[in-house]
Amino acid sequence: MVKLAIDVMGGDHAPAIVFGGLDILLRNSKLNHVHFHLFATPSVIQIYQHKYQTQAHRIQFISCSEVVSGKTEPRLAIRGLKDSTMRRAIEYVAQGHANGVVSAGNTGAYMALSKLILKTLEGIHRPAITGILPGQSRPTVMLDIGANVEVTPEIMMQFCLMGQAFAKSVLNRDNPTVALLNVGSEELKGKTIIKEVHQLIGRTDIIKNYRGYVEGNDLFTTDVDVIVTDGFTGNIALKTIEGTAEFFAHTLKAEINKSWLYKLGALLIKPAITAFKARLDPRMYNGAPFMGLKGISVKSHGGTDDIGFANAMRVAINLIDKQFNLRLQEEVALLQQHLEILPFEEIH
Repeated sequence: MVKLAIDVMGGDHAPAIVFGGLDILLRNSKLNHVHFHLFATPSVIQIYQHKYQTQAHRIQFISCSEVVSGKTEPRLAIRGLKDSTMRRAIEYVAQGHANGVVSAGNTGAYMALSKLILKTLEGIHRPAITGILPGQSRPTVMLDIGANVEVTPEIMMQFCLMGQAFAKSVLNRDNPTVALLNVGSEELKGKTIIKEVHQLIGRTDIIKNYRGYVEGNDLFTTDVDVIVTDGFTGNIALKTIEGTAEFFAHTLKAEINKSWLYKLGALLIKPAITAFKARLDPRMYNGAPFMGLKGISVKSHGGTDDIGFANAMRVAINLIDKQFNLRLQEEVALLQQHLEILPFEEIH
C-alpha cells in the first residue's frame, strides 16, 4: 500500500485541479494500491467530501485552518501558519503516516518546510530539485533546477547520483548516462567547480556511464539521460526554456491569424500541430521531486491543470513504489567510501 499526502489548497487553480487529477488516478486500476490523504480547509471538504463516499476506503480528508498562498514568505510558512495544509501534509510524511507528499503551492515555502520537517537523508548534504525535459529521442533528467545557488564538487557529485537513481526509477533507464552542463564540450572550458567535478568523477568511477560535458544547445538533442548543474544555472535554463516555448506558441498563433491563407494552411497541417503540442506538453513532464530528503516530496507546477497534477502524483508514486530513497542511500554510501580514499585536496 502507498499512502500519499496531498496539499489540496496549493497552486493557482486549486482545489479544482487537485480533485481533477485525483479522479484521473482513481480511474487507473493499476493504482488501486494507492491511498490518498487530502489536506484541505473545512469549506472545501464540505463541498467535495460527498463525491468520494464510495472511495472512503482509499480517501481520507484532513481539515486544516490555514493556507500557504503564493505570496507567503518561506519564513512565515515556517514560523507561523502551523495549521496550513502544506505544512500538515509534510508533517504527515515525517510522522510515518504517509510515504510521500505532493503540492502545487509556493515553491520557496514548500522547499523550506520540506527541508525543515523531513530533513535530509544520511550522507546527503543538500536536496536538489529535479525536472524532466522533453528530448528529441527521449526525455532527459536535469538537476538542480533551483534549490542550491552555490554548491561544492562533492554536492554536485551527489546530484549526479540522485539523477542517476531517478533515471533508473522513474524513466526505467537501466544504465543511465550522465553529463555536466557547461559552456563548452572541451575539457579546458567552464568554471573551476565544473572542472573539479569532472576530474573527481574520473577518479572515482562511481558514475558508471559518464559522458563529460554538454552545452545549452544540447538540452533537447543529446542522448544523455541525466544533465547535472548548480541550482542557479539550472533554474535560468529552465525558465529560458519555458519562456521560449510560450513565445513560440504566442508568435505562431499571431502569425496564423494574420491571413486567411495562413489559417487554411494551419488547418491542413492541424494533425501535425496537434502531435507537436502533445509531444512538448509540459503537463506530461510535470512533477519535480525534492531529492535527498527523508520522505518523498514532489512539487507540481503552480499553473498546471488536472492532467499535470495527476502526473506529479504519478512521479511520487513511482518513487515510492521503487523504493527510491533506499536506492539513493546505497549509492551515496558507496560515494562516501570512494571519497574517503581520495586525498582531501582532491575533494575540496
